[in-house]
Parts: sequence; C-alpha cells; structure tokens
Amino acid sequence: MDDRQHLPADQDVDVQRLDPMHAPAVVDWTVLVAGVIPVKYKQLMALGVAWATQRPSCIETHAGLAKGLGASEQEIEEVLLIAAALRAGGAITHGTDSMKGT
Repeated sequence: MDDRQHLPADQDVDVQRLDPMHAPAVVDWTVLVAGVIPVKYKQLMALGVAWATQRPSCIETHAGLAKGLGASEQEIEEVLLIAAALRAGGAITHGTDSMKGT
C-alpha cells in the first residue's frame, strides 16, 4: 500500500482523527519535512530514539538519512552517547526504585 497519499498537505495534523492504519506514514512525514527543527536534527533525534529503543531497521534507516543530510561522525557519536546515557539512566532509576524497601 502506498501511504504517501495519506500524508497531510500541511503541518497541522488532527491526531484524534488520524486513521491508525496510516499513522506510521504521518509519523515518518513529521520526521522527513523541514519545520522549526531542521531535518538533519530531526533525523539525529530519530536515530537516538532508535538506539534507545533498540530498533535495528530504524537505526539503519535514520543513520543513513542523517549521514545523507550531512551529519558528521562527531554528531552521530554524540547522539549515541546521549541515547546510551538515557538508556542507562532508566535502568538505574528503575533498578534503584525496585530495591527500595528490600
């Protein structure tokens, strides 16, 4: 199915009226189009989230797109460190919370 026909014409998306079958296309659209945040930075953010959520296909996609948009090796490395810190922070927080009262 070609979801491109379901992309909104502008950046105002009524999330409550969004057809769930086409939600991924709209989410992809928000990452791919320029807005207040430049597309390269959106791709770097998406890459960080992909690393934090450990989604191999998303990692491959967003890494390639970020590089294609001119992201430097240093920018990508910094995003990796941010993702790792967030992932570790969650583990530490939940781990220490689960040990309270033991």
